[in-house]
Amino acid sequence: MDTNALMMPVECDVRVFEELERLLPEADPVVPDAVLRELRNLAGGASEEGVAAAVGLDLAERCRPIGVEESHADDAIVSLARAGECDYVVTNDGPLRERLLDAGVPVIGLRGRNELAVTQP
Repeated sequence: MDTNALMMPVECDVRVFEELERLLPEADPVVPDAVLRELRNLAGGASEEGVAAAVGLDLAERCRPIGVEESHADDAIVSLARAGECDYVVTNDGPLRERLLDAGVPVIGLRGRNELAVTQP
């Protein structure tokens, strides 16, 4: 799970974990430490982004945290995916999506108004 995936419930009105369950019933969601740091940095403000990040932090408790050396969230996710630590990545971030698909990693992202779908590399 990347930062914007965990913020989707507020920003895109997506029930991200219900959608993930629909697509991958046996999923074991993980969240890199770098994503948790990014959410903490964004949370706290009264803006929509701050609220979305605070909700994302709460949702991240449903995920297994995973330590990484990379401090940038996108780099951490790509590194974990390349190392085989995750089979899919949930993101709605265009540049990250392209990096993952180029690396041969399937991406789960927003399709339509509030539904997620898998894009294969």
